[in-house]
Amino acid sequence: MTDLSHLPDRAISIMQPWAWLIVNGYKHLENRDWPTKFRGPVCIHAGKKRDASAWEDTTAGIHPVTGELASHFDHDRTIERLGGIVGVAEIVGCVRASPSEWFVGKYGFIISNARPVDFIPCKGALSFFEWKGRLL
Repeated sequence: MTDLSHLPDRAISIMQPWAWLIVNGYKHLENRDWPTKFRGPVCIHAGKKRDASAWEDTTAGIHPVTGELASHFDHDRTIERLGGIVGVAEIVGCVRASPSEWFVGKYGFIISNARPVDFIPCKGALSFFEWKGRLL
């Protein structure tokens, strides 16, 4: 079994392609209907469900929020990963408003230092969750 000790214990589940956009450095804000005081490193879990319209836009090179051409999305097959850990990031803040093109929710979790990791299949959960005991 792979050593997972270098990865954060907590994860947050995010639908694809949003998880892919975060871990590949395009999206620096995660929209939620609830606030958080959590700050620190977190694994990004790609849920088993995907946002169909955002998926179609992203894979077609269209920004899924603004609808503008976004040919800079350099996607590969990793966008198709569902049901597991796909990256790590840091939650550095939570805001109720933002000028970011990515902000469309009640709250935005500000994300920094995101990067992909090799896919680790595991079950997701709501809110922040301990993922290492949920491996598949």
